[in-house]
Amino acid sequence: MKAKSKRYTKEAQQVSKEALSLDAAVERVKSFTSVKFDQTVECVLHLGIDPKQADQLIRGSLSLPHGVGKQKRVIAFCADADVEAAKKAGAIEAGSDELVQKITDGWLDFDVAVASPKVMGKAGKLGRILGPQGKMPSPKNGTVTDDVATAVAEFTAGKIEFRNDSGGNVHAVVGKQSFEKKKLIENIEAFVSHIKKIKPSSAKGTYIKKACLAATMSPGVAVSV
Repeated sequence: MKAKSKRYTKEAQQVSKEALSLDAAVERVKSFTSVKFDQTVECVLHLGIDPKQADQLIRGSLSLPHGVGKQKRVIAFCADADVEAAKKAGAIEAGSDELVQKITDGWLDFDVAVASPKVMGKAGKLGRILGPQGKMPSPKNGTVTDDVATAVAEFTAGKIEFRNDSGGNVHAVVGKQSFEKKKLIENIEAFVSHIKKIKPSSAKGTYIKKACLAATMSPGVAVSV
């Protein structure tokens, strides 16, 4: 931790406390180059919602214009007749009973699980295993759908999932530091626009209170959205 602190002391001092324009904020995040790997860029929005109220929870999924720079490992809970289509779409595993048993036995080497409503009764038995990891299929984030193959293709390509935390913050990966500035900006604009569109009607006052951009190991940069 000390090494990381020293590494970013100079860069952190360069970060303005005032919110920057989106263009300037992306430029600043792209300038942090103290590590040798391609860092993931994340956007965090602090929302004026009450996380304790069920009708104010923010959750869903979104395909960004330029992806996120990483393919996800996706599995599909589906009927036997849909297994081939799911695998052609990119699923690393697909099926029902055998897949449920495999996960019950401890296999969790995947990022996203999608499911057909027809087999959710079987997949639902995995709630205690997948729920705590945020991998349980749900209609709210687009992972329970009749069109399993399309969902698999979208999530494999990098479709993002998001949900607010207990503090009313929503985090989302919006790309890689190596992305062209224009692509990062367009991804961020798409994410923010989507969050604005799903503002709960019961949320009062300022909806997006603060916004911040940061790379994996960089200081945060306040941004005006």
